[in-house]
Amino acid sequence: MTDKAIAKNTQEQPAYDTGTLLLSTSLTVAALILVPALASRMGLGAALTGAMRMALMRASSRAVSHGKGEECGDGGAGFSCH
Repeated sequence: MTDKAIAKNTQEQPAYDTGTLLLSTSLTVAALILVPALASRMGLGAALTGAMRMALMRASSRAVSHGKGEECGDGGAGFSCH
């Protein structure tokens, strides 16, 4: 295959800086690991824990999309709210 054929098949991916990816990854780890662990230790209910996790995942999505509020659909964070 030629280089032109390969270039046509690859989709253009947005370039993220290291700080943005580090922030987004930290928020995701907090939402998936730290919040449930701390909530169970403190005796918080499942509804409050879920709400805190959703808020952190939305913040993670907004960090990657530069605050454009694209958490639904093609936000670039790899998950959808549907």
